[in-house]
Amino acid sequence: MPQVSFAHPSLCLNFLSPLHRFLPSLPPTIRDVDVLPLFRERFILTGYRPTGLPWRCYALSLFQIHNETLNVWSHLLAAICVVLRFMGFSVDISSLPLVLYALSAVTYLSCSAAAHLLQSHSEQAHYSLFFLDYVGVAIYQYGCALALCLYSSDTAWRQSMVGEVFLPAAALLAWLSCTACCYAKLHFRRQYPLHRKLCQLIPMGVAYLLDISPVAQRLATHSWTSWTSRPALALHFLQVVLFLLSAFFFSCAVPERFSPGRFDIIGHSHQLFHILLSLCTLAQQEALFHDFLWRRPAMVREFGEEHLMLACASFSCLVLCCAMTALAMRQQVQAQLMKELK
Repeated sequence: MPQVSFAHPSLCLNFLSPLHRFLPSLPPTIRDVDVLPLFRERFILTGYRPTGLPWRCYALSLFQIHNETLNVWSHLLAAICVVLRFMGFSVDISSLPLVLYALSAVTYLSCSAAAHLLQSHSEQAHYSLFFLDYVGVAIYQYGCALALCLYSSDTAWRQSMVGEVFLPAAALLAWLSCTACCYAKLHFRRQYPLHRKLCQLIPMGVAYLLDISPVAQRLATHSWTSWTSRPALALHFLQVVLFLLSAFFFSCAVPERFSPGRFDIIGHSHQLFHILLSLCTLAQQEALFHDFLWRRPAMVREFGEEHLMLACASFSCLVLCCAMTALAMRQQVQAQLMKELK
């Protein structure tokens, strides 16, 4: 039986021709020995994308199987979940810190997804995108600190010495974390020495210990039985556990160090770190939402409008400082790469 076409052949060709140009066939992935050391990860032997392709190829590699696929999708899906959770959320002075928290979460998740998706384009793109990733992490650190201070803290903690200096110290540590990560990325080359990892982990670890202190005080002073009436406490405990697990996989190349090449596409440590951190963010989001509903009626009376506005304005200052730091580091990268080309 003859086949029937419902479209004129010339119309089909006219439609498919530009579509084919926009959706090029992506080259296959390559081995670690075929890419520069900058793009290699320890114990990951395959699944790398070639450098020097058009930008659209890396954007379209979102739908390709390579060793960054799960890194991208884990944070991309988490960002979508955060947006959907807060879509249509009413904004007033009492909910503004929670909105800034949601914005900071979407920022760090999106920056991370973009960095892992596009970083293989070139050396300059690699550095620039991971600087952007570190800016996103710093913004999220301070977004968490702001929301935890205003929604999840008890009066005793706020009146303590830590509570008195909490927000300025959290902003400073977030900026230091961004600066230290950018510096470590720029100045240490593979094979990375141990102090490169310490340069990243120590500022971030200190920042986390400070940021989580309001929650730690609540968890320490409330009994386990009270968690049934306060679901936020159980969610805070869950996010702490998830964060500690994610920090373990970020610090240690497990399980790929025990079987190099076996976990290249699925299951290597950075993927596990991304998945656990995404779950941690979603758990923290729900905990803060419960705390917000509990604290909202007395927010303005307890803190005052001026204090709330000033606290939220400091968020913009932190974003600006981190962005300027990343731009300065990017200029150093450009100068360094040009020097190497001479």
